[in-house]
Amino acid sequence: MAVSTPPVTGSPGDPARGSFTAALRGGFGLIGPRHGRHALSADQVDALALPIGDDGVVIGVDAQGSPATLGVNRPTPYDILFIGGLWTAQVIALRAAATGARVAVETGRAGAWGALVQALGVGQSGMAVHDVGRVPPQGASAGSPVLVVRDCGMRPPRGRVASAPWQSVLTVLPYLSPVAPRLVRQARLVGVQRVSPDEAVQIGRLLGLPGGDVDSLPTLADGVTLWCADRDRQYVMTQATDAETGLLGTARRMD
Repeated sequence: MAVSTPPVTGSPGDPARGSFTAALRGGFGLIGPRHGRHALSADQVDALALPIGDDGVVIGVDAQGSPATLGVNRPTPYDILFIGGLWTAQVIALRAAATGARVAVETGRAGAWGALVQALGVGQSGMAVHDVGRVPPQGASAGSPVLVVRDCGMRPPRGRVASAPWQSVLTVLPYLSPVAPRLVRQARLVGVQRVSPDEAVQIGRLLGLPGGDVDSLPTLADGVTLWCADRDRQYVMTQATDAETGLLGTARRMD
């Protein structure tokens, strides 16, 4: 589309004519209202703050009452180990599906997960349940991220479907097991709920936890998880919504 240039009026020696012509040639277009520039001194820059938080699945609140998020949709492989109850694992799966991720559940407890999928009515595109060792390739992508939940008992076999770009894997262990050291080594994030004092000592060694955290693990309330990533640790309380309580009941550690 051609853009016409308005005629320039005024005599050739008119200063207004010259400045107007220069503005047009400089590409400034139409001249709008003039306002003072917004500028900050170097001393004022530190006062700026942007309310930007982490994105991901809200899995509860931290000790300060702020939302705690779990970023499961990532462009790089991401393995999560969760030593805890089925209730919290199902809440995480529900909320991941609510954010648009496809959830593939590999489980020996098909009844517990199948009832959840049926109650949701989301179909195979939202959450699907598979027998152990029967998870097909998921075809994860940036537009269709996947969370694979491996709820395969105390000794989960090596999965056919591993973590990959846009495909995170959440492995659920009801309690500490002989395969836990291997799973801890390969996991980038580990969540631990209430365990026995002996298990707490072993987990403390595996994760390098300080004595205070080791002592707290046997006393954690239902729905509370200690999440550990590298040297970062955070206690999170998962609180169910009314809809989640209707589907799953109240928070519990034992299944």
